[in-house]
Amino acid sequence: MKNIRNFSIIAHIDHGKSTLADRMIQLCNMVTTREFKDQLLDTMDIERERGITIKSQTICLPFQADDGETYMFNLVDTPGHVDFSYEVSRALASCEGALLLIDAAQGVEAQTLANLYLAMENELEIIPVINKIDLPAAEPEKVALQVEEDLGLDAAAVQFCSAKTGEGVKELLNAVVRLLPPPQGDPRTPLEALIFDANYDPYRGTVISVRIINGTVKNGDQILFMSNGAEYRVEEVGIFRLRREARQQLAAGEIGYIIAGVKTVSDTRPGDTITHKEHPCAAPLPGFKEVQQVVFSSLYPIATDDYEDLTSALEKLKLNDAALIFQKDSSAALGFGFRCGFLGLLHLEVVQERLEREFGISLILTVPTVKYMFYLQDKTVVEIDNPSYFPDPGTITRIEEPYIKATILIPERYMGSVMTLCIDRRGENTKYHYPMPGRIEFTCELPLAEVIYDFYDKLKSVTQGYGSFDYELIDYRASDLVKLDILVNGEQVDALSQLTHRARARERGLKACERLKEEIPRQMFKIAIQAAIGGNIIARENISALRKDVTAKCYGGDVSRKRKLLEKQKAGKKRMKTVGNVEIPQRAFLAVLKSDQ
Repeated sequence: MKNIRNFSIIAHIDHGKSTLADRMIQLCNMVTTREFKDQLLDTMDIERERGITIKSQTICLPFQADDGETYMFNLVDTPGHVDFSYEVSRALASCEGALLLIDAAQGVEAQTLANLYLAMENELEIIPVINKIDLPAAEPEKVALQVEEDLGLDAAAVQFCSAKTGEGVKELLNAVVRLLPPPQGDPRTPLEALIFDANYDPYRGTVISVRIINGTVKNGDQILFMSNGAEYRVEEVGIFRLRREARQQLAAGEIGYIIAGVKTVSDTRPGDTITHKEHPCAAPLPGFKEVQQVVFSSLYPIATDDYEDLTSALEKLKLNDAALIFQKDSSAALGFGFRCGFLGLLHLEVVQERLEREFGISLILTVPTVKYMFYLQDKTVVEIDNPSYFPDPGTITRIEEPYIKATILIPERYMGSVMTLCIDRRGENTKYHYPMPGRIEFTCELPLAEVIYDFYDKLKSVTQGYGSFDYELIDYRASDLVKLDILVNGEQVDALSQLTHRARARERGLKACERLKEEIPRQMFKIAIQAAIGGNIIARENISALRKDVTAKCYGGDVSRKRKLLEKQKAGKKRMKTVGNVEIPQRAFLAVLKSDQ
C-alpha cells in the first residue's frame, strides 16, 4: 500500500488539467506515440470540441520514481465547471492529495478558490502547481507569491511545469511520491467502498468507479448499496488503464471499477457506500447527499412526430447522466414534451447539444426557471418551477425564491461595470477586498433566477473576458413575483408565460412583444400582441393589417362606388377578426427565448 498514490487534478476552467493528464500518461508509457491524441481522457465528442471536461475520468499509471521504486498512481481528472462541483467533491473524497493547478498568466481565479476549499474540506494534502510557464505572458514568480498570500499555501512546495511542452512534469511526479501520503486502510476489515462516479456500458450495464477505503472486493461477492439497500452480485472488478483491465480483487487503498449487472446509473449514486451483504460495515461513509437540480426548462420536439424519439433519447441519456431528471409535459402551442431539471445552464446546454447531435432531434426550450416556494393561505407550501402551475394570486400569502452567494474575481479597472451589473440583477450585501494588488474579489448575494438567464455572458463581456465567477446556493428569501402572460390576438400563448420579479416584468414583456412583432407574419386584419399580469396589460405592440386595394378597378365614376367597396372590405375584415386565428411560426418562440445577443 505504501507504493500507491491517489490524487486528483483540480483547477479553474482552462488552466490545463486535461493537458497535464495527457503528459503524465505519455511519461508513464501508457500509450504509444501513434495512438496518442489530445485530451486522451475526454471521451465525449462535445468535451473535445468545447475543450471542457464534463465527466470525471480515472486512470491508473505505473511510475518509475527517482528512488528506483515503482509506484501506482491513481489519477482522477475532474471537471472545472461550477455546474459539476458535486462530482468534483466526490472525486476528491476518494483521494489523499490534490494537485492545485494555476495558470502562470491568469493567476488565482474564482474556481481555483472554490476547488481549494473543497479539497480542504476533504482534508487533502495539496501541491500547488504553476502551469503554462512557457507562455510569453507567464509570471510564475508573481503567481507563486499570490499562492502564498491568497491561498496560504507554502511557496516552497510550489511546482513549476508546462503541460504543453512537458517541461517539469517528471519532477512533478517525483514530488507526488515525496509530498503526498499513501492511503490508509485495512484489507482485513469489512468492505467499505466509496462510489465517486458511474458510467453506462450498453453491454455490461453500469460501470461503477469506486475507492476501496477498507476491506477487499472480488468476483462473486454479494454487495449492498447503503443508500437504497439494493443488492447485487459482483461480475468483474478491475482498474482503469486506457481501457478497463480486469483483476482478481481490489483491496483497501485502491481505486478501480466494479461491474455487478446494475441496470441504470441512477441506482448508483455518487457518495454512496458499498459493503458486503454478509459482513456489512458499521456505518456508511460521511458526506453523501442527493444532487439538487436548480434550473428547470421544458423541451419540445420541433416536429411533433419526433416525440417518441425524444422519449427514448432522454431515457438513454439518463443512463449516462444521473443528474438529469424529467417528466412529461404538454403545451397548447408546442404539443407534447418534457419538463427537465438541470444542475445549471452549462448542464442544460450539454444535454440539449447531446440530444441534437447524438440522437438527431431538433428541440425548442422554454425560458429556464428556478424552483420557487409558494406559501398559501391554507398553510400549505407548494414548490413550483413551471409558470403554468402558478396558483391563484388571491390565495398566496408569500413567495420565496432561491438566492446564491456569487464570488467574482476581476481586475480592479472593471469594478464599476461589474457592480452596476450586479445591482441591475437585484444584488445585495455587496462586499469586496483586494486579495492582491490590482485584483478585486467581489462577493454579492443575488437571486438565482437573475443569474441563470445570461448573467455569465454579460459578466464576460463587461470584463473583456477577465472576470471569473463561482456561486453557491445559500437560502430562500421573500420576493414579489408575478406571472407574465403573452397574448396574441387576445389568446394566451402558454409556452411563452414566465415567472418574473414585478420590477422586471414590464421590461421583459416589452422585449417579448417586440420580438413577436418582428417574427409573426402580417395578416389581413390587425393583430394585437400584449403582455399581461393577471388582467392588467403592461405592454403592447400592433401588427398592422395587409390591405388589398379593392378600388383598383374603379377609375373615374362616382365616389360612392369606391366608398361602397371600402365599406364592404371593412365589414369583411371585422368578421375575419372575430374568427381569425393567428399562426405563430416556430422561429417566433425561439426569438422570444433568446437573450439580447
